[in-house]
Amino acid sequence: MTKEEAKHKIAQLTEELNVHNYSYYVLDEPTISDYHFDMFMEELQKLEEQFPELAHDDSPTKRVGGEITKNFKTVKHKYPMLSLSNSYSKEDIEDFETRIKKLVENELEYICELKYDGVAIGISYKNGKLERAVTRGDGVQGDDITTNVKTIRSIPLQLNGDDYPEEFEIRGEIFYPKTVFKELNKEREEIGEDLYANARNTASGTLKMQDSAVVAQRRLDSYLYFVLGENLPFKNHYDSIQKAGEWGFKVPVEGKNYIKKCTTIDEIFEFINYWDKERNSLNFEIDGVVIKVNSYARQEEIGFTAKSPKWAIAYKFKAEKVATKLLEITYQVGRTGAITPVANLEPVLLAGTMVKRASLHNADQIEKLDIRVNDTVFVEKGGEIIPKIVGVETQQRDIFSKPTEYIKNCPECNTELIRSEGDAKHYCPNEWGCPPQIKGKMQHFISRKAMNIDGLGEETIDLLYEKGLVKNSADLYELKFDDLLELESFKEKKSQNIIEGLAVSKQIPFERVLYAIGIRYVGETVAKKLARHFKTIDKLKDATFEELIAADEIGDKIAESIMHFFTIEQNVKTVERLRNQGLKFELSEEQIANSTTKLEGLAFVVSGVFSKFSRDELKHTIEQNGGKVSSSISKKTSYIVAGENMGPSKLKKAQDLGVEIIDENQFLEMI
Repeated sequence: MTKEEAKHKIAQLTEELNVHNYSYYVLDEPTISDYHFDMFMEELQKLEEQFPELAHDDSPTKRVGGEITKNFKTVKHKYPMLSLSNSYSKEDIEDFETRIKKLVENELEYICELKYDGVAIGISYKNGKLERAVTRGDGVQGDDITTNVKTIRSIPLQLNGDDYPEEFEIRGEIFYPKTVFKELNKEREEIGEDLYANARNTASGTLKMQDSAVVAQRRLDSYLYFVLGENLPFKNHYDSIQKAGEWGFKVPVEGKNYIKKCTTIDEIFEFINYWDKERNSLNFEIDGVVIKVNSYARQEEIGFTAKSPKWAIAYKFKAEKVATKLLEITYQVGRTGAITPVANLEPVLLAGTMVKRASLHNADQIEKLDIRVNDTVFVEKGGEIIPKIVGVETQQRDIFSKPTEYIKNCPECNTELIRSEGDAKHYCPNEWGCPPQIKGKMQHFISRKAMNIDGLGEETIDLLYEKGLVKNSADLYELKFDDLLELESFKEKKSQNIIEGLAVSKQIPFERVLYAIGIRYVGETVAKKLARHFKTIDKLKDATFEELIAADEIGDKIAESIMHFFTIEQNVKTVERLRNQGLKFELSEEQIANSTTKLEGLAFVVSGVFSKFSRDELKHTIEQNGGKVSSSISKKTSYIVAGENMGPSKLKKAQDLGVEIIDENQFLEMI
């Protein structure tokens, strides 16, 4: 390659990889697979080594991760957070061993570990207490997300025992368990939101949330696997990790075969091959195996490059992908009327399970990939829970094949579909006449986080609807014992449990009832904020657009959805019937007794650490007294309640905008 050709190729790769890097690390919207990204990166690295004078200042090879978010305090890592070199074959691992054996004479012992597909984190401990948690960032500095990390239950706030170092850092990955991620997507489907694409990017977004209470509800998990510090009381990596487990950390243990000592390449590949086959049995995602030299002395002797340790390497599994035939495209109708196209496939084994269906997401996705019935399609299940079609083998396509025409009418009730500007999905507007929507509303109403009615489940709702006993949620409270007893397989005990479960549900508090009635975009957290702000269903129903968006974290889309809900006569009638049947549509006297309007019309930003409140208690107190809590400072901010260690960026912005800063004592005087 000539120098001019290299210059052009380096410029092209730098630009493309920076775009992909930004999409992946900043926007959490990956645009290419990890494998292709790594291949492009390797090509760029080789060219820059050959022509170092042509390397760009913004080359992605000089970075480890994404850009730094400005919403959290930026902290410099005490020890740089380097990345690992990647490998994809046995030859790559053999080359790795050859390189390091040129640097050390003794026989080496390796440690093999799972490569967790999560968000990298470094957590510092001082005198046994969690002091700070910082994201990878760009490898030199990251974001201080301590408040959010403290909500993750597998990460100890106080260590066990008394034999830990006075100060040290432990690193690992934070991730969504597969079962939790699946539940999270089910909840999004219920409120009419697009599903999250994969667990890793969703975990990254969750850790950037301003409200730690929401993070706590998300049930993130972690594995920690690397201890750093001065004068650590261990001679090798394996012993330090096992000891960290005794201190209370969730670490890889040999009993589960998550970590293994090896001395040969064959032993390493026994571990790799085992997990390449068994990874689908885990309740978390892994995308490979990490191989490290065990001895700390040998690690120090082998050393580092500018970007990664020479004594460790990652072996990456390829995303599992198979080819099969697309037999038919069908369309599902959700509770909110959202239409989801589904690919019905010739059954094929993928990631340990027989796959017969895959999500096609929406009309745009079908058009983008030009997916057609009878095509040979490629199906992938990498970090995703739901298999997806990622490509089409067009060379095998029938010459008489025609492009897919997206349906124009609802497959259940034949109503003409609508699609709002800016919305990815089509919708059936016949919400009170379309069977899946009617049953979906009732199934949402009885769900665990809503009314949680003992004895009722999705199958029972289907049966009650088919028998003509219920057509909406209010009808449930008019069910009679004798009506249930006449149904097939319903005995006295089962019928009585349902009747009693309905009676008990009348004590469910207002915020859960508000979530249960199923206003689009009003999930569990939004329902709580609306209930606290408006206090009764009548005030919420009569609120203007301006009054709605004045409530904490209520944006235009949610406000418009609430107003639309109450313009539909059937919704208003159902709410009124539920109220007459004894459900709670206002805050309790006890909740109201603790509320005032002293801070009404005022917007607060809370920043720093406080002695008389936790941050959550302070926010709750502001809301109880009629104030609004915001995560960011703007011209609309009335006061900043500042504790110790207030972020310098927030302080500067407050000063620039002339926002008054008060301490917690001044705040107490206000209320």
